Amino acid sequence: MGPISAFMEQQFRHFNARETLDAAKAWRDLLDRGGAMFLTMAGAMSTAEIGVSLAKMIRQGKVAAVSCTAANLEEDLFNLFNHDEYRMVPGYRDLSPEDEKALYDRGFNRVTDTCIPEGVFRQVQARMIRLWREAAEKNAPRFPFEFMYALLDEPGVREHFRIPPEHSWVLAARDMGLPIYTPGWEDCTLGNIFVSEVMRGNLPHHGAIRRGTEQMEHLAEWYAGMAAQGVPVGFFQIGGGIAADFPICVVPMLIQDLEREKTPFWAYFAQIGDSTTSYGSYSGAVPNEKITWGKLDPDTPRFMINSDAAIVAPLIFAYVLGE
Repeated sequence: MGPISAFMEQQFRHFNARETLDAAKAWRDLLDRGGAMFLTMAGAMSTAEIGVSLAKMIRQGKVAAVSCTAANLEEDLFNLFNHDEYRMVPGYRDLSPEDEKALYDRGFNRVTDTCIPEGVFRQVQARMIRLWREAAEKNAPRFPFEFMYALLDEPGVREHFRIPPEHSWVLAARDMGLPIYTPGWEDCTLGNIFVSEVMRGNLPHHGAIRRGTEQMEHLAEWYAGMAAQGVPVGFFQIGGGIAADFPICVVPMLIQDLEREKTPFWAYFAQIGDSTTSYGSYSGAVPNEKITWGKLDPDTPRFMINSDAAIVAPLIFAYVLGE
């Protein structure tokens, strides 16, 4: 046991701290009995450079698949290619509307204390458009993550890296062959660029990108394959929204709609979020509610951590890694 794990064991005794430690222990227990973890990620975790710790988790086999917002998929690569151009704004709480407009006029998009330059990804944007065009012309559509992997395989692309490659979780996922599901992909910078290229006539049609229903089918086959091998799969959720709601529904879909009644429920569930329990809020729904939807079993280990994921997730990762 490393110093971070030892500190957590000694200090994390009550409330959200105790829940954090219990969730980390249960993750290790799942892996120790031959299980796998499915991780979902909303919010701006890639902008928060979660890749510094998540990439290590992926490379050491602690994460088997990922579902994330399209922004998290692309922003990990934005950081990989443009980190040196980012600007920090520690006093962001004091910004006036006029200050915000000044940032906009200078080409910066603010995410809390981090300003992302408007021109991110320009070094490789032309390559991505070419990959889209080739897929459309050949009628060979791909999932968004497959285009990212193809981009990372392009000759000479690594010379544009501005951070250590081991800090990119997308690069780690590519090297380990993980699927990355991005429901609602069009809601991101690259999705917007894709649509603009179609409207300009630079892309012949929208068919280069595989549909969301195809992502669900791919996920269903992935989950069914794990079940066929007797591998229990846990669900670790950072934030809420579509990044989590899309994949967690695969279990009731398999059981109720495809009528594969022997499909196992998710074997573990943990969520980090700052939403409090509320009426009608997915992000604020307690884990027990998911039992009624056929996603979890009454015996499934369940954890709800109300805290800042940028703080809590790296601690849990460190514990799982034994650091």
